[in-house]
Amino acid sequence: MTPRPDAAQQEAARNLDLRKRMREVEEAILARTPESSPEPSLARVARCMELMGDPQRSFPLIHLTGTNGKTSTARIIERLLRETGISTGRFTSPHLHDIRERISLNGKPVDMDRFVTAYDEVVPFIDMVDAESAGSDGVRMTYFEVLVVLAYAIFADAPVDVAIVEVGLGGAWDATNVADATVAVLTPVAIDHQRLLGDSLEQIASEKRGIIKPGTLAVIARQEPEVDELVAERVEEVGATAFREDHNFGVTAREPAVGGQQLSLRGLAGPYDDLFLPLFGEHQAHNAAAAVAAVEAFIGGGEQPLNEDLLRAGLAEVTSPGRLEIVRRSPTVLVDAAHNPAGAQALRDAINDSFTFNALIGVIAVLEDKEATQMLELLEPVLDHVVVTRTTSPRALAPEVLGRIAEEVFGEDRVTVVRDLPDALDRAAALADDGGVGGGVLATGSVTTAAEVRMLLGRESDA
Repeated sequence: MTPRPDAAQQEAARNLDLRKRMREVEEAILARTPESSPEPSLARVARCMELMGDPQRSFPLIHLTGTNGKTSTARIIERLLRETGISTGRFTSPHLHDIRERISLNGKPVDMDRFVTAYDEVVPFIDMVDAESAGSDGVRMTYFEVLVVLAYAIFADAPVDVAIVEVGLGGAWDATNVADATVAVLTPVAIDHQRLLGDSLEQIASEKRGIIKPGTLAVIARQEPEVDELVAERVEEVGATAFREDHNFGVTAREPAVGGQQLSLRGLAGPYDDLFLPLFGEHQAHNAAAAVAAVEAFIGGGEQPLNEDLLRAGLAEVTSPGRLEIVRRSPTVLVDAAHNPAGAQALRDAINDSFTFNALIGVIAVLEDKEATQMLELLEPVLDHVVVTRTTSPRALAPEVLGRIAEEVFGEDRVTVVRDLPDALDRAAALADDGGVGGGVLATGSVTTAAEVRMLLGRESDA
């Protein structure tokens, strides 16, 4: 007679089956057109939402776009809302380690069971849209579009009191824009993704401003004048309300502190002093100001001040993995997901603002479609030496090519080429140690760079 498995064995078997199914689901999603090659259209996602009963209409939305700062600002908004007792969904991209990080419920990545169940429920509708597309433009729903459908279905099913959603690319035709924002947040707009969004700030801003809808409360971070003008036109056109940094809200004081910075902010409904933010750099102070304004706009239309004790408690618990994050000590290793010139500029300013190293060694790996020369030029003043390498991404720029670019910027004696990232990290740590006490390593150049260094150093959580 075969003995019956006990409860622990049954649970282990269920978990094994779930992990297997999760891998199958992820492989099916990955087999679609990648997010680096979107198919600009809202039609497929809108049709899928329609077939599902428009779940994205069942919760209010705080929608974020911009070039840099979206993820950090989204995380701050969510943490503050949770502190007030509001249940939240958060959708951000890309992920660092696990696809489920993109879809969070109350600050935690959605669990495997819920992810798989949601996929199994929505895939018939996705298949219907794919079949319809086969008879028209022949374009199946993309990787990113499927994740948006999953996120909105999960948020509706939870249910959440509010979803904080970061666009994938642009705004007007981004898949997330099938939902209408109660509050729209526009972080600083800069040049990036020119192939898809255009070569000028005006073209890029014209896409990004598309998340502002009739009746939306729009929170606008500091922008270049040409961006401000286009956003103002959109606000007037659709009858939205705009709150602008330095006019309606902003940072009134800040000072670097151990583990982050002390802030005073002017909110939409009043001043907030003596705040601690455990993130580094002036750009994060401005992200926090926009986040506080967005929360004020959502909770009280911008007319009710936030409870200061709750605000302090929420800000003090904010995290933003991969954004100037310390992942190791002795030597200090920092990772940052800067992947464009604007991000590199903010990173350089934050290093100067918040850190003092006897020697800082860069580990640099970038993607082949990025502005490597300009990024290296911006980082050169804060790096004593660079170790150029590559990540496992198929889009990674070859180290030999990046090395030649780096030598033009740094000079041959300040550049080392190491083909594989683990070896590059070891080499950089050795160079930092050679500089004596107070040496550090900065790994940057792409989100993948930050993620893979975090993984190598045992930091694989993104809660």
